[in-house]
This record gives sequence, C-alpha cells and structure tokens, in this order.
Amino acid sequence: MSANLEAKKQVVEEIKQKIQNSKSVVFVDYKGLTVAEVSDLRNKFRAAGVEYKVYKNTLVRKAFNELGVTDFDADLNGPTATAFSPDETAAAKIFAEAVKAMPEKIIPKSAYVDNAYVDAKGVKALADMPSREELIAKMLGSMQAPIANFAGVLSAMLRGVVVALNAIAEKKGA
Repeated sequence: MSANLEAKKQVVEEIKQKIQNSKSVVFVDYKGLTVAEVSDLRNKFRAAGVEYKVYKNTLVRKAFNELGVTDFDADLNGPTATAFSPDETAAAKIFAEAVKAMPEKIIPKSAYVDNAYVDAKGVKALADMPSREELIAKMLGSMQAPIANFAGVLSAMLRGVVVALNAIAEKKGA
C-alpha cells in the first residue's frame, strides 16, 4: 500500500472519530475569505469548543459512507468547511453570525445532528434555537416563578398583618 493511501485512510478514520464524538457537524461553502477572516472565524470556534477544519470532500464523503450515511454526497462538492461541535447549536450559531457579516462569502450547506441529515434551511433554524444550557435556565426559571410568586403573596399577607397590628397598637397607645 502506498504511503499516500495509508495517510488518506488515517484521515478518514480521524474524520469518523470526530463525527462520532460530535453532537453536530455543520458544512458551509466558503469563497473569498481572507486569512484574517478565517483566523477570526477559527478563534470564535475555538472559544466555543468547536473544531473548524477543511478536509477534502472525498475523504469526508468516505467517512460518512463508512458510517452508513450517504445523505451528504450531493453537498460535499466545492469549497467546504466543516465544524465539529460538542453541542447541537454552537457551530450553527457561529456560522450564522458569519453569514450575517459576510453573506456573499459563507453559505450554509447542511449539517449532521443527532445522526440525522439537516438541510441548509435546517441549519438556519438550528442557529436560531437556544442552546441546551439556555433551555435548562429557562425551564428552571419557569419552575421557580410559582414558588417566588407564592413567597411574595405570603410576604404581602404577613406585611398586612404587621401593619394592622401596628395600627391597633398605635390606637390603643394614644
């Protein structure tokens, strides 16, 4: 086996591992990005714990095919950047911000989320979704609201009793 073929097999294995270890994999078409723009994008991904990489489309396609997924065969053509994310929405959100800043340079292609194919419209919808942490915070806030309201009502009732007792004490003292 040639060294080049062996190196490609190793890259395919690396891509398969990243796909399996990620909760989402997002693909975008990028054209005309400057080095500074790519560096800025990489820094945003790194800060979010997302791995941004550009692989040969054939190697990514082969990795997905070996995992039994053939939905991306049509999307993996032309310049394609790949983001491997530890959560479902982080990569899509960062790409969405980049699309707003550079709409002619970055175009969402598709994503792989929870072992399912997501088209370009789905990637945009994914970017609009709150993250898992935001959803948990909202749920806890909504669970705390009735308790906080009940405590406020009890406090108001006790305050009313204290005011009434204080008024009675002032009348009797005068």
